[in-house]
Amino acid sequence: MSIPPQTRIGHVHLKVADLDRSIAFYRGILGFEVQQRTGGAAFLSAGGYHHHIALNTWDSAGAAPPPPGHTGLFHLAILYPSRADLGDALRRLRAAGWPLTGASDHGVSEALYLDDPDGNGVELYRDRPRADWPRTATGALMLANRRLDLEDLAAARPD
Repeated sequence: MSIPPQTRIGHVHLKVADLDRSIAFYRGILGFEVQQRTGGAAFLSAGGYHHHIALNTWDSAGAAPPPPGHTGLFHLAILYPSRADLGDALRRLRAAGWPLTGASDHGVSEALYLDDPDGNGVELYRDRPRADWPRTATGALMLANRRLDLEDLAAARPD
């Protein structure tokens, strides 16, 4: 028995310490749109969808992030439709002075890693076409963890 290949992960709901600060990051830097804000929560999306990211302070207003070495969210991943769009995200992060915690070329994708204002890990990435994914001689997928050329990515523009 296996899950249908069309299955996707829908949205993420994050507990945050300061709603305004988190909205400033997800809307102001990453570019998501606020669809609704009510009762200590905000719902943000790309393209008018009901929400891709929900933020709330219901049990976490003013709270500190979980300490290292504890279970919890490693990161949420935001898939960009093209390399040019990921390059635009990198340019916006740089303009805002927002630090990266890493950047990798995984062979199947290119990824930027950073933390949101509450210390939640965020991955911004784009997938390469499946036909370009690296494979072994037997056809098995071969993920990589190579250095990503940030200057080349920042220069990426729509075709």
